[in-house]
Amino acid sequence: MLVACMGLGGLLPGVTLAQEPVDLDMVSRIRQEAFHRSQVMDHLSHLTENIGPRLTNSPSMAKANDWAGSKFREWGLANVHNDAFADFGRGWEFTHASVEMIGDRVLPLHALPKAWTPGTDGTVEGELVRVNIKKMADLEQYKGKLGGKILLLGDAREYKRGTEADSHRHDATSLEGLQEFTVPRTANADRAKRLKEFKERQELGRAINEFFVAEGALAAISISGWDNGIIRVAGGGSRKAGESAGIPELAMIAEHFNPLVRSLEAKETIKLRVRVDARFTDEADQPGYNTLAEIPGSGSKAGEIVMLGAHMDSWHTGTGAADNGAGVAVMMEAMRILKAVGAKPRRTIRVALWSGEEQGLIGSQDYVSRTFARYPEPTDPAQKALPASLREPTGALQKMRDYDRFSAYFNMDNGSGRFRGIYAQENMAAMPIFEAWLKPFHDVGATTVVTRNTGSTDHISFDRVGLPGFQFIQDRLDYFSNVHHSHLDTWDHAEPEDLKQAAAIVASFVYHAAMREEKLPRKPLATP
Repeated sequence: MLVACMGLGGLLPGVTLAQEPVDLDMVSRIRQEAFHRSQVMDHLSHLTENIGPRLTNSPSMAKANDWAGSKFREWGLANVHNDAFADFGRGWEFTHASVEMIGDRVLPLHALPKAWTPGTDGTVEGELVRVNIKKMADLEQYKGKLGGKILLLGDAREYKRGTEADSHRHDATSLEGLQEFTVPRTANADRAKRLKEFKERQELGRAINEFFVAEGALAAISISGWDNGIIRVAGGGSRKAGESAGIPELAMIAEHFNPLVRSLEAKETIKLRVRVDARFTDEADQPGYNTLAEIPGSGSKAGEIVMLGAHMDSWHTGTGAADNGAGVAVMMEAMRILKAVGAKPRRTIRVALWSGEEQGLIGSQDYVSRTFARYPEPTDPAQKALPASLREPTGALQKMRDYDRFSAYFNMDNGSGRFRGIYAQENMAAMPIFEAWLKPFHDVGATTVVTRNTGSTDHISFDRVGLPGFQFIQDRLDYFSNVHHSHLDTWDHAEPEDLKQAAAIVASFVYHAAMREEKLPRKPLATP
């Protein structure tokens, strides 16, 4: 049964909005499959507890690519393949990490290694020394002083007690707050400052890696970004062949790091024993791989494309369940649901499970540049040194063959929380369409369409070149208090019923995008 829904509640005086058809029969079938025969937690369980964390180009990431492809083939999807993006760098993995205080007082200390830093080649022991380097000139004071030492990097951090609950769900007030749009400031000066600081950090990081190796330091320890025993850790060293990966570097819980700082400030001698078993799995830089598959369209619109996706890569200390196994499980489940209910879309529905997102949207940005559109390569060396996702547009947009065949991309990457609606990315013409598509899911909490932009994940690769790319509004749960990029990012923090709801909404959205008469409207493309 097709019904026509008015968007925005008919609240725009003097504006006549076309009625957006919604196939309630298909929505009902999708809901039945998603809510009563769900496999979404099976996908998440295998990805996180059988395969585990999926650092880009690691052996586990390769296993995840292969497993996802095998599931897509099992479900009867077409054009299943791994899509390569060039020269990401070397793979890396670790299997053991331990830090102990030794001497008169013996104490195990909780720390985990930063990705792409080397192992210790067995157990090393050394005196702990404070090192604080914030600019190139600071290196000079440590020359000749670090050989055989274990380095404590940076300062202690004062503990601040939480004032809010660890886990958060939206309510009517917070959803209403999302309706407010902040007019952006002119960002050129701020952007130039941020890019300058980014470049300086990169240059200083490379110099520090080389300096510590040359000085003969044994290992380095920095403080976790979060308190309460949470180890929040990302990358260090270097993934690029030919660059120094530095010395083994670990992130330590604040509650163990701070006492070490106080002991050294009191002029106590502290000795540590450190062992990190870590290795680069490749000698030379390797391509990374996204995994793609399709439900082919039929008829005159079969050449047009609707996409859905999530990044499958993760950091290495948890199992990447919230970031972003949840998104992968939901997008895979949406494709399974559409096949199970016998959907016959007019447009081709293409799913992409990205890699390299955590290092700067690398997999999705590279795919978009090869498939849909890109800006010319910069000639300015400073711009060329930046990741593509941070570069300023240079010259006119270069459109590929499929640019005009593209309709929309839908992304998930904010943990396992329930969908509450969708960010329209300032695409005003899309808002009444989304209002109509959400209406059959009001009863499960998805009610809100907001004009706001949201960033920092793979839909930005599409939005940046003028293609409609969207991210859903989600309950954040404990995503930004406990699990994001931390060793607590595991299956236990996922919410099964929320993921079932999300899969149903994604399946319905991409189905309706594939069936509507016109492609989704596009907002004006910003000129460089």
